[in-house]
Amino acid sequence: MDKSQLLLALTGMASAAACNTSQKAPEGPLNVVYIMCDDHSYQTISAYDRRFMETPNIDRLAAEGARFTNSFVANSLSGPSRACMLTGKHSHKNGFTNNEHGIFDGSQQTLPKLLQAGGYQTAMVGKWHLVSDPTGFDYWDILTGQGDYYNPVFIRGGEKLVRQGYSTDITTDVALDWMDSRDKEKPFCLFLHYKAPHRSWMPDLQDLGAFDDVTFPLPETFYDDYATRQAAALQEMSILSDMNVVYDLKMADKEGEIHTPENLPLENYGRDLYRRDLAPGELVPGRMNAEQQAAWDAYYDPLIAQFKKERLSGKALYEWKYQRYMRDYCSVIRSVDRNVGRVYKYLADNGLLDNTLVIYTSDQGFYMGEHGYFDKRFMYEESFRTPLVVRLPGGKPLGDIGEFVQNIDYAPTILEAAGLDIPEDIQGQSLMPLLEGKHPKDWRKSLYYHYYEYPAEHSVRRHYGVRTERYSLMHFYNDIDEWELFDLQEDPMQLHNLYGEPGTEELTAELMAELKRLQVQYDDPISEMN
Repeated sequence: MDKSQLLLALTGMASAAACNTSQKAPEGPLNVVYIMCDDHSYQTISAYDRRFMETPNIDRLAAEGARFTNSFVANSLSGPSRACMLTGKHSHKNGFTNNEHGIFDGSQQTLPKLLQAGGYQTAMVGKWHLVSDPTGFDYWDILTGQGDYYNPVFIRGGEKLVRQGYSTDITTDVALDWMDSRDKEKPFCLFLHYKAPHRSWMPDLQDLGAFDDVTFPLPETFYDDYATRQAAALQEMSILSDMNVVYDLKMADKEGEIHTPENLPLENYGRDLYRRDLAPGELVPGRMNAEQQAAWDAYYDPLIAQFKKERLSGKALYEWKYQRYMRDYCSVIRSVDRNVGRVYKYLADNGLLDNTLVIYTSDQGFYMGEHGYFDKRFMYEESFRTPLVVRLPGGKPLGDIGEFVQNIDYAPTILEAAGLDIPEDIQGQSLMPLLEGKHPKDWRKSLYYHYYEYPAEHSVRRHYGVRTERYSLMHFYNDIDEWELFDLQEDPMQLHNLYGEPGTEELTAELMAELKRLQVQYDDPISEMN
């Protein structure tokens, strides 16, 4: 199917849906609303996993379109992942390999620039996190750096301003305002990027305590001892050892009696990150105002008092930290899901659902205590995988799509949906055939991954690898030289490293050959060092 046929097919799909509801579908090119969170795990989307919470608005997108069950990233880290999405290329090709030293080269070819050239209006709202200013956007209004949950600082076209309120709500407000003011005669692509649920998981005031009556099940691998996996043990993203009770879990004692592991008094370390006494009329960007602070303290002060009283240690402290982490994290997701519902309602109220492709995803996966971890970075399944649901124009339930997809595929998918040419140097594949219900025989059978950020926060070693339907092979390198091989059918939790075991020689050789093939295909310079 060529691009003109595809556009006619999708327009016909929208028209059919509109006829079913006695409405006339808008004509013309498709609009795109791309919604991305930061660190949203697939485990906390009920369309994927019902153990932890319900996300009815995100689930509705999946129910009216497709849920991708084998969706992955190319580099499980915020900035690099965003660069992969914008360019359709792996990190070594787009030049943004890590957050520590990366600055995105905005002069290169990107998805928004290609859309602009094709007659689209483009807007970027929310978390950018690529250091350089956005390019290729008719309108951009972004959070500074990681952004703040309360009263965040935005940069709107180069001008800084502080907006009062909760970040997720504000980001949606800005996006909906832009859709109201855009040129209604032109198609649009809106990139709506939420800060949530990035560390340190600060819920909206209305969601404080939403999960306090829930006891979350411990992951089966919570007490992983990392036997046979040296790199897995060397990280600094352990809930037990590295999750701070003040910075992460809000045990910010006004009396300064709780100390961090570094023995720094709380008032010198943690509370000022999210709460600060304000003089009358004073505004500190990113800090709470008096009303917010009062509600926050009313909730957390009793928890802090109880924590001080119990003086937990060892296993009890470890499991308490997990429960507090999960309660805060899931409370933050409630706001995300609520705002996805706001976006859906806006599209419905303005007659846009029948000609708009809606995508929901995260910049990578995240650990909900698996292996005792929080954060991401590893090629292990929980951070390598990312949620991806796509609502088709007019709503067309497709169910699950099981083919391997990766975030380098988003750019060519959106370009094809817009009826535009896909440049030959884009490394991803358009997902449109899959969204048409097809199962191409030549679809990829393996995935390539490469993580670069070390030495850096969380101390996850550099590594690259290949994943097939059944196996995962990865090589940790730089200050370490370790290979890991997992049979995902027999060992889905990746506890037993098979590399070097007798009887795995032929399998290892096959996977090594596939890894090399992918490195050559994607032109990764590291292939020359192997």
